[in-house]
Order: sequence, then structure tokens, then C-alpha cells
Amino acid sequence: MFKADLTLDQQEEKTLEARRSAERARKARIYNTRLRVMGLDLEALNQQVQEKKHRQNLEKQRDKAFDAMRRRQDEELIQQDSNEKEKRKAMHRDLTQHWASQQQAEHCRDDDLKGAFNITIPESELGPASMQTFKGEGVGEDQREQRRKTERDLQAQMDENKRREMRAKHKEILVNKDLVHQDLRGLQQAALEEDRKKAARIALDNYNQALAAERAEFFKEQHRREERENLEEMWHTATSDMMTECPEQAERFVGGGRPPQILPDRWKGMSPEHLSLFHREREQQCLERQVLLESRFYIKNKTWDLHLLKLAKEAEEKEQKIAELRREKRMQLDQYNKLLAREQQANQDYLEKELYTSKPTKDYFYQFNTSSR
Repeated sequence: MFKADLTLDQQEEKTLEARRSAERARKARIYNTRLRVMGLDLEALNQQVQEKKHRQNLEKQRDKAFDAMRRRQDEELIQQDSNEKEKRKAMHRDLTQHWASQQQAEHCRDDDLKGAFNITIPESELGPASMQTFKGEGVGEDQREQRRKTERDLQAQMDENKRREMRAKHKEILVNKDLVHQDLRGLQQAALEEDRKKAARIALDNYNQALAAERAEFFKEQHRREERENLEEMWHTATSDMMTECPEQAERFVGGGRPPQILPDRWKGMSPEHLSLFHREREQQCLERQVLLESRFYIKNKTWDLHLLKLAKEAEEKEQKIAELRREKRMQLDQYNKLLAREQQANQDYLEKELYTSKPTKDYFYQFNTSSR
């Protein structure tokens, strides 16, 4: 009986702990500002997952294609290698067949000489000391003859290759000699061309020096002529009536009892009498101008003073009117504020005395936001 009760208590404890864990998880989700304010874009997340899966599938297909291409290339290389081996074997067979069919003893160049010394004489005509072939001799002669023939052919080929190399070397030496001769002729022609250019430059330099000397002499003569003309002009100017300031040169008498005329291009200034007359007339004009300006300034100042006085009176009248309007507006605003104050006081009295008669305690606020439900 006690064990059964203990089992039930443990089950209830597990159930309560599961509920508490679920409640804590729910609070974490609800009170998470990011999830509550922003939320989760499930469509965007699902789309990202689909894009990632699609990208992975594409990468797998690409890897499979690369693997297939590598296997195909390996097979092609193996087939190419086997084909090369077959070709080399066929060439070796053809060469062996050619040696066996074409390079025989009777086809050798020494066959005629061999035949000349290999005359067969009947044995009946030969004595005991003239025997050429004994019993047991001549075994493997064909193979040895074939080897000797092969060696002769190889030696002939080596000699032919040496002669070919000698001819190529001789031809190369001739070509090099021809190139050296061409280079020497080119150097000789370049040296001749350089000498010709040097002679031409020397001649051109001599011609330019002669031209420079002639031009320098021309400039010197021109400079001497200009100096001579400048001296003559300076002497003429210093001794002329313009520099001596002769007063008679600026007057031209026209006759008829009229005063002489003044020539502007020769006039050098006024005489002391003319200057004193000019100064007196200028002072008289200055005095007249000063009197005229003072009279105009006095009239202008009087007119401006009258205008300023008029403006001041108008401004004072406007300020008085504006002050009256401000005073009236301030009185109206004060009355309106008093009315608003009475209305607000009545509303506050209504709220405090009639509407909000029971104030909430702290226990009322503590009952909120204690669970996620």
C-alpha cells in the first residue's frame, strides 16, 4: 500500500514538473522581445531551406558528372596506351619480317666476292690435302651467317648515318660561313654609311657656321645703324624747340587783329600771368559752388527734419493703438483663463469626490502578469 502511494506521488511530481517546464518555455517564448515584436518569417526560412537543398543537389550532380568525366578520360588514356603498344608490336613484327625477307645473304653486296672464293670442286678431283669440308663442320652456319649479315647491315646503316651527319655538318659550316660573310659585308656597309653621314654632318656644320657668322655680321651692322640713327634723333630732339621750350613755337598769328592761336602739339604750359588768372577764377568758382551746396544742404536738412517729425508722430499714434489692443486682448484672455480654471476645478472635484472614491491597493496590481495564460 505504501509503495503504491509513493509511485502515485512520484507520477504527480513528474506531471507537475513537466507542466512547470512547459510554463517556463512558454514564458520564454512570450516574453522574448525579438519573437514578440519581429516574429519568424516561416516562408523565408522554408525558402532558404529549399534553396540550400537545391544547391546541395546541384553540387552532388556536378561531383557525379566530374567523376564520370574522370573515369571516361582514364579509360580513354588506357585505350590509347594499349593502342600505342599494339602499334609498336606491329611495327616490330613488320621490321622483323622485313629483315627476314629483304636482308638475306644473297642480297648482300659482298655476295659476289664470297661466291668467287666459294667455288665447289668435286671431291673426286681433290686429294687428301685439299679437303674443304669435314664431317661435323657447318653446324649453325645459317644462323651465324644471318648474324653476320645483320651486323653488316647495321654497320652500313651506321656508316650511312655518319656520312649523313658529316654532310649536314658540312652544310651547316657553309651556311655559317655565308652568314659570317653577310655580317661582314653588312658591317662594312654600315661603316661606309656612318662615314658618309659623318662627312655630311661636318659639311652641314661648316655651312651652318658660315651662315651664323654672316647672320652675326648682319646683326652687328644693323645694331650700328640703329645706334647711329638713335644718336641723330636724340641730338635733333635735344636741339629742337620742343626741348628748349620756346614759347613762340606754340603761337600762330592769323592776322586781322585777332589774338594768336595756340597749337596743342607744341604748347608747353601757361605763363605766370595766365596761371594767376586761372587760380583767381578757380577760387571764385569754388566759393560760388560752396554757397550753392550750403543752401541746398540747409533746405534738404529742413525738409528731412519735417519728414522725421511726421513719421515720429505717426509711429507714436500706432504704438498707442497697439497698446490699447494688447490691453483688451489681455483682459479677454484673463477672463477666459478664469473660466477654464473654474471648469477644471469642478471636473477635478467631480473625479476626486464622486467618481474615484475607492483607490486600488498594491495587491490589485500584483495579480497581473504572473502567468503566461
